Amino acid sequence: MGFAPALHSEWLKIRTLRSLPGALLALVAATTAFSALAGSDGSSDPGFDPLFTALSGVLPGQIAAISFGAMAVSAEYHGGALRLTLAAVPRRGRWFAAKVTAIAVPALLVGLLTACTAHAVARAGLGPAADGVTTGEQVRGVLGCGIYLMLMALFAAGLTAVLRGAVATLSLLIPFILVVSFVIGDAAGTVADFLPDKAGQIALHQTYDGTLGPWSGLAATALWTTAALLAGAWSVRRRDA
Repeated sequence: MGFAPALHSEWLKIRTLRSLPGALLALVAATTAFSALAGSDGSSDPGFDPLFTALSGVLPGQIAAISFGAMAVSAEYHGGALRLTLAAVPRRGRWFAAKVTAIAVPALLVGLLTACTAHAVARAGLGPAADGVTTGEQVRGVLGCGIYLMLMALFAAGLTAVLRGAVATLSLLIPFILVVSFVIGDAAGTVADFLPDKAGQIALHQTYDGTLGPWSGLAATALWTTAALLAGAWSVRRRDA
């Protein structure tokens, strides 16, 4: 089977496995809701960052993006599904590339939709407090947010291919993002800028300090994601189905 048919097959799996569209819907709903709450509070703090406030719903919402990437891969390890898949697509590298593409495209599109919706809702709540954000900064924030969510979904997908289960991946990533990353960030200073989540989130800020900027931060997250996907591809190629 060539790449195009393999990609079509993987896209059909994502469409028909009910939990995957559900995860994408949860991404939009959770991110927008939390951003709306943040925008309704406003702030008079001199360090207030209206762009980050408008996009801050991504912090809890990214759990849905991570779940989407993890579940899309872990479904192959249930009930011998991977053996059937590899019978249709014997070239494992081709299949994994198709799987990654089928995850990346909807994650990016839904991520961009999520960022646009969350930003618009929160900005309406912020009112005049958001007037200092330029059009270029808004575009950069929304685009960076969509790319960040895609990268985190792919990062989870690569780890799941290594760990062979969504539970193991989510048990590792969610506590890391919600707890460990914040603790390390407070204790390690600029070293935390290079963590996969912290680096990518720099793009969500209007102003930023430290070694990395918005695009170099996303590049750092992309390097983490690439490493996870390469490890996942190695695992798929070398281990028994």
